[in-house]
Amino acid sequence: MPATTTLISRAGGQLTLRGSIALRGTLGASRSSGFTLRRSPALSALARYYASKSFPPHTVVSMPALSPTMTAGNIGTWQKKVGDSIAPGDVLVEIETDKAQMDFEFQEEGVIAKLLKESGEKDVAVGSPIAVMVEDGEDISAFESFSVEDAGGDKAAPAAPKGGEASEASEPPASGSGTAPPAKETSVPEPQESESAGARLETALERQPAVSPAVKKLALEKGIALSAIKGSGPGGKITKEDVEKFKPAVAAPPAGGATAGGPTYEDTPATSMRKVIASRLTQSMQQNPHYFVASNISVSKLLKLREALNASADGAYKLSVNDFLVKALGVAARKVPAANSSWREEGGQVFIRQHNIVDVSVAVATPVGLMTPIVKNVGALGLQSISASIKDLGKRARDGKLKPEEYQGGTITISNMGMNPAVERFTAVINPPQAVIVAIGTTKKVAVPGEPTGDGTASVEWDDQIVITGSFDHKVVDGAVGGEFMRELKKVIENPLELLL
Repeated sequence: MPATTTLISRAGGQLTLRGSIALRGTLGASRSSGFTLRRSPALSALARYYASKSFPPHTVVSMPALSPTMTAGNIGTWQKKVGDSIAPGDVLVEIETDKAQMDFEFQEEGVIAKLLKESGEKDVAVGSPIAVMVEDGEDISAFESFSVEDAGGDKAAPAAPKGGEASEASEPPASGSGTAPPAKETSVPEPQESESAGARLETALERQPAVSPAVKKLALEKGIALSAIKGSGPGGKITKEDVEKFKPAVAAPPAGGATAGGPTYEDTPATSMRKVIASRLTQSMQQNPHYFVASNISVSKLLKLREALNASADGAYKLSVNDFLVKALGVAARKVPAANSSWREEGGQVFIRQHNIVDVSVAVATPVGLMTPIVKNVGALGLQSISASIKDLGKRARDGKLKPEEYQGGTITISNMGMNPAVERFTAVINPPQAVIVAIGTTKKVAVPGEPTGDGTASVEWDDQIVITGSFDHKVVDGAVGGEFMRELKKVIENPLELLL
């Protein structure tokens, strides 16, 4: 008689961001054996399905969840093939998301008997079977005909997210803000027939040129389409040298003055992260009544202090203007705590939460969009620690290696475009549920009245100044309070020795 089987949940998978952090999650694996299944209405259909075939004892490996709110992922490159042995800590497969490519480190020992998903398959629901493992390599041949349906079928495809996925948001789910992403909803697993057209899906590396974030940024700065570059690196990977040496072909003008028949534009599909950014910023502008306060602030003393501290550092650190501004933001937020607050709606109650510590979200431009990693408890950190933290967070943000807790939260945000000499000033959109974001323009030389000369003639001096524009949520911060916050920020920046107190 054919053997009936059961599903036994197993745990212990480990996911690691390539080259850095480790995330522990639940490994969706199920053990199939010769146990007799006690039928129930919910499982009777599965029981009849499983009873149609018999396989040796095996473990079904399912798509893992990279975060508490992940619903689906893409299959990258398999690091193991059928017949390969796998030990705890070995990388089984690369799981691709829009933010990062993560290694799925398996925590079981056995032999790969069947790969149920091809490299490049997209939107595989969390919990869907992706591979089969056995303890004895002699059982591999019995799984040649094993299919996803034999493992219980794919999980139902997740519904399109409303308002963006929480894994991409700058605030955790159910945080009380109107712009908070929805909490995760678990879907009921249902066997279903494959709707594949039969064609092999390409991997992300095949769909897009193989490039690093640094190469993407360089190509973007030069206005070069990566699809037009032929990579010279391993496996056709595009390198910085390829971008530097690339020379676009100059098309000959059409004969007789006729216009070219090809398209004059290029459409780029919006990534999940870009959709989340668009949705959340739109909601912020609609739900948070913004008002703006700008101030011209002298940074001459700050620049001199920075120069003196860097000169005495002996290479141990190199402070930037932004490091001083982050510290100043923490000082001003402590003096005007109403600016370090957020609007909350929880349990039918509406209230304003005032935070006792200042966690500064620092806007960082990455190849896939804007991220806001958090420098936590700025008031307790010195300039050197703030500088080291910003450099580390910024690098990992651009490499797609931040953990959710490193960019979800924060109490106030700074967005600095001062490195661009063309940006004198700008206004920023509030990062909900926060109530304040400050936008930093570039440094300009401004003529100001100087000390009178010996004969009483007026003189002119050149002062280094920046324009800082604060965006405030009027639900939380009244106009007078916003003005007071900008005054305290101006005071501490123009007297930077206060940062050392």
